[in-house]
Amino acid sequence: MSFTVKVKEEILTLDRVDKAELAAIIKLSGSVGLTSSGLTLSITTENAKVARHIYELIERIFAIKGDLRHHQKTNLRKNRVYTIFLETRVNDILDELYLADDMFGLETGIATEIMRDDEQSQAYLRGAFLAAGTIKDPEKGRYQLEIASVYQDHAQDLSVLMHRFLLDAKVIVRSKGTITYLQRAEDILDFLLVIGADEAKVEFENIKIMREARNDLNRATNAETANIARTMTASLKTLNNIAKIRETIGLDQLPLELQEIAHLRLQNPDFSLQQLAEQLTTPISKSGVNHRLRKINKIAEEL
Repeated sequence: MSFTVKVKEEILTLDRVDKAELAAIIKLSGSVGLTSSGLTLSITTENAKVARHIYELIERIFAIKGDLRHHQKTNLRKNRVYTIFLETRVNDILDELYLADDMFGLETGIATEIMRDDEQSQAYLRGAFLAAGTIKDPEKGRYQLEIASVYQDHAQDLSVLMHRFLLDAKVIVRSKGTITYLQRAEDILDFLLVIGADEAKVEFENIKIMREARNDLNRATNAETANIARTMTASLKTLNNIAKIRETIGLDQLPLELQEIAHLRLQNPDFSLQQLAEQLTTPISKSGVNHRLRKINKIAEEL
């Protein structure tokens, strides 16, 4: 089960009856038709549980039983599509949900009455996610929550609603519509809290913590590996220079303190500077050891 489906199924367990939630679902998944007997309304979804939820919302709010239909898609995915079809009191439904426009269709934006009220705004965002929302699996890749809108002004209004709850929503236009999206993990967590998906929020947060811990461990491992590589490169360079001195002028031509560190390095090529410092007749600091090794390198380079 995808993370998106988990969130939607949790929302459905809330058993909320909100007109603003239904308004969002109809806005994003509904279409209005016109027949000789009046307006018709079709609401489609590929999720059977969401379809049942829409059917029950209409029945509980308006005491109307819609016609629940389904058909199989003919594309490669062959998903089943569910449609709730209404042909009675459609005008009343659209008017009461602030959806009717002047041209027998749906308003493209979000009603001011919803935009101004916190509870209705939360319910609308919940319905919008049920109808057209997705969340990328937080275990994989970057974090991303999206809600797809047919109309750009609706996507902009969704962004305004999210900003109402201090979410850094952005809007992007794509070939098949306009997307309102969140990319920061903290914003997605807060969005889940706003729409009432508390369990999904906890799961998302735990995944985020584990990802960050793994990333920190990988960075630490990479840094340690890089340090080891640098140490080995420096050690190999010094060993080659000591060998060069030995074969040309002889190590006995070096000052005594350089002779000692040179012999110690030859005997212990994998020692760290700290280990070399501790093995000297008169122990010195790591920086002191490094200073002597640099002197040896300089002598070798001048030969």
